Amino acid sequence: MEDKNRCKWPQKSTELMISYHNNEWGVPVHDDNHLFEVLILDGAQAGLSWNTILNKRENYRAAFDNFDVKKVAKYTPNKIDKLLKNEGLVRNKLKIPSAVRNAKVFIEIQKEFGSFDLYLWKFVDGKPIQNKIKKMSDIPAHTELSDIISRDLKKRGMNFVGSTIIYAIMQTIGIVNDHEVNCFRYKQL
Repeated sequence: MEDKNRCKWPQKSTELMISYHNNEWGVPVHDDNHLFEVLILDGAQAGLSWNTILNKRENYRAAFDNFDVKKVAKYTPNKIDKLLKNEGLVRNKLKIPSAVRNAKVFIEIQKEFGSFDLYLWKFVDGKPIQNKIKKMSDIPAHTELSDIISRDLKKRGMNFVGSTIIYAIMQTIGIVNDHEVNCFRYKQL
């Protein structure tokens, strides 16, 4: 894959980041377990580099019961204290309790819409937005759509779901295709 054109942002990055770009970023996701993982990891990433979170992802999977939303929603204050002491995580006193709160809201959304997937993808009628990114500076930090989704999730009680975080989630799960048009992944997605 080294001879293929790819987006500029992972060019001089780690193998982990390049693999993430080549295999995950922008691929439409419709699995609620994976969507919950993305929600928690992107919330944890706020203010940090994505590379930091990718390096901690396996620790998160182990610590958060493989992102089983029903288990996470039942975490007790004692469990949250243990997570705050886990050096393999971003030990933020707001982000970790927020993951538990968001799990509870996630379950309520699943009950209302049938799945979190149906809830999220309804905002684009189930079809990814195909942006035409020519260079990194063309990628927005947020959009009117991410503003709408963010407001709705906050109204429902979620935290760490600001518009910039939501736009990053939209990119990750393929709601928007923000691969540069000359990247080999753009046409594939």
